[in-house]
Amino acid sequence: MKKINPSPVSLALGFTLLELMIGVAILAIVMLFAIPSAQRIIIQNRIVADLNETSAVIQYARAYAIDNQIDTVVCPSADFSECGNDWNNPIIVFNDDDGNNTRGVNEELLASTSNRSITNILSGPAANIVFQGNGAVSSPATLQICHQNREDEYARALTISLQGRVRVSRDDDNDGVHEDGAGTSLDCG
Repeated sequence: MKKINPSPVSLALGFTLLELMIGVAILAIVMLFAIPSAQRIIIQNRIVADLNETSAVIQYARAYAIDNQIDTVVCPSADFSECGNDWNNPIIVFNDDDGNNTRGVNEELLASTSNRSITNILSGPAANIVFQGNGAVSSPATLQICHQNREDEYARALTISLQGRVRVSRDDDNDGVHEDGAGTSLDCG
């Protein structure tokens, strides 16, 4: 039996320059649309994660106040002890046995959030949020989360009513920006 040697041309494997250029062009077009979409999804997911964690701690504080019929304080704290007014610090929850709106050495830390995502900015009321034994608060409060780029489309808010109910902002007018409880568009500027 005689072996047939293939010609050198039929052994050449690979791409022509034209095929390679077309492949790179297609890849560039796909990346042009995929990367910004992925970045947007990542930003939104980080904001929603911060929003959910904050909402869970606030709702826990309200439930604790109702179950134990005691004033329960929610506030930001740099050291998990003394309340501050920078809502970018972790948020703590404690029962306020002595009614002075500060956590004493004998007042148990009930819950706290972790350190915030460095890409998100949280703003809130100047005073502590205090849930009374019936679940109500002395004054309504709004906490707003924005991305560090300050684009309003990423803004989200938690509104706490006088009855102590926590409501997450929504985009009711479908303009791409969420509104607070009063219907005003959230502003990160």
